[in-house]
Amino acid sequence: MTRVSYVEKEQADPGIKEIFQRLEDRGQPILNLFKVMANCPYVGRNFMRLGYSILTGEEVPANIRELAIMRVGLLAQSRYEFTQHVPIGLKCGVRQKQIDDLAKWSKSKEFNDKERAVLQYTDEVAQNIKVKDETFNVLKKYFSDHAIVELTTTIGYYGMVCRILVGLQIDLEGGEKA
Repeated sequence: MTRVSYVEKEQADPGIKEIFQRLEDRGQPILNLFKVMANCPYVGRNFMRLGYSILTGEEVPANIRELAIMRVGLLAQSRYEFTQHVPIGLKCGVRQKQIDDLAKWSKSKEFNDKERAVLQYTDEVAQNIKVKDETFNVLKKYFSDHAIVELTTTIGYYGMVCRILVGLQIDLEGGEKA
């Protein structure tokens, strides 16, 4: 059970209420994560805006983004994060076998060289912050500076998301299985 309250749309700050309404208008659920962030309206609004910016992306292919996000969720032991992104990943072209092998990606044959470069980079940024030159140079073969900044921001943002989810013990939405 969550350590802080869930703010429902009716009780939310006007700016948060507007974001919640836009989500509903697009047929998207108001996630428990968003309801928790609504406790802090200014930060919550900008948190959701940045998350939306990352999910719509610019240069990083959606399947690559989702592999990185799910890997961050696994590393942070955030069942919520991982569970929420499995269907998104599948929709974006991540294969079920890749999801099944993500915890042991370095030994799996399910990932191509580009995906392996992203996962190695994700592991180093998420776990160590510092990235080995060798890892970065391999990543640079596949991505522009723009895409690398976008990927790094994605890894950092979802590391923060996991810290919020795990630290505040945010529940999965009703009926969803972790």
